[in-house]
Amino acid sequence: MARPLNKLSAAAVRNANPGKYSDGGGLWFYKRKDGGAQWFLRVTAHGRRREMGLGRYPDVSLKDARALAEKWRAEAAKGLDPVKERERQRREQARNLHLLKDIALDAFESRKADLKGDGKAGRWFSPLELHVLPKLGKVPVAELDQTDIRDTLAPIWHEKADTARKAMNRLSICIRHAAALGLDVDIQATDKARALLGQQRHTSQNIPAMNWREVPGFYESLCEGGVTELALRLLILTAVRSKAVRFFHLDQIDGDTWTVPAENMKGRKNKTTDFRVPLSNEALSVIEAAKPFARDGYLFPSVRKGVISDMTMTQLMKRRGLVERPHGFRASFRDWVAETTNTPHDVAETALGHVVGGAVERAYRRTDFLDQRRTLMERWAQYLLRKNANVCVLSAVGE
Repeated sequence: MARPLNKLSAAAVRNANPGKYSDGGGLWFYKRKDGGAQWFLRVTAHGRRREMGLGRYPDVSLKDARALAEKWRAEAAKGLDPVKERERQRREQARNLHLLKDIALDAFESRKADLKGDGKAGRWFSPLELHVLPKLGKVPVAELDQTDIRDTLAPIWHEKADTARKAMNRLSICIRHAAALGLDVDIQATDKARALLGQQRHTSQNIPAMNWREVPGFYESLCEGGVTELALRLLILTAVRSKAVRFFHLDQIDGDTWTVPAENMKGRKNKTTDFRVPLSNEALSVIEAAKPFARDGYLFPSVRKGVISDMTMTQLMKRRGLVERPHGFRASFRDWVAETTNTPHDVAETALGHVVGGAVERAYRRTDFLDQRRTLMERWAQYLLRKNANVCVLSAVGE
């Protein structure tokens, strides 16, 4: 026997006291003691009773509630679980709301903690922002396919190979991120796009490095005593990357040891792992000569604010007609170590701030070879000075 329907009236609902009231056919009105009210539907699906909310009253009127109840009773009559069916339909609708640009930003936010400087430099996101999102940003990520990706990256696939590779990798991360969110995406879209684009013709080139035999002569030429020359001297003497030198702060020195914060080191996923750099006597002299320039504790400030930029030392070398770049002095140092010393491999690599050995090996080997590196860096400094009988004597400004 069919259950009676439409037992309630609009007035009865409006004036109802706290309690539950049946409208028939499994539709119920619930008035709470706090004055709030809502609709819910009870149906049987797969042999068990299911209860699903249909919305708040008066946002959902009696008429609307009856229409919704009829819709979901019909789904139950088809043998479907109306609660699960509603969730499926919601997911289907959500597919068109998750645009690639939103997924990309969400993926970026979730990875900031693993990026150097929390991604503030924008290097992780910029390949997407410049080369992918202008064309594909408004495409629902669930509709993204290999041809979309191919057509987007084809213009730079060979001409800007490294940038294209980074953009492809970032896009792959975004798609996997979307999959983790439960979206129906083609997880292999980027692999298929690579197959369509083919092998890149462009070959990456190493940063030009000065032959280690020529470094002493260049070191000698840095005699003007300005911020840039002193920064380059310290860069050469310590074989660290430019960011560590540019953000050198006086608080980082303890005697003859310089502790570089982890965020200023490349590849330090563990942001609590700083890097100790032994300072030779010559490096300490350079630091003393640079102290009068210090501003807010930073040894190499820019003219206006902050510290010198990444291009400041590069421009100095360009003005001198050199093709080599500051970062190349790390390679110069490493070649000098290999060709003129018998330094153990692990010590030499640690001197460059490289992570040596596998995770298990590093777990048992806690040393950073500071004493051995101190001897090595002093030998490097002496090599730079010994080759220069006329090397300029550094002095603080005003002396």
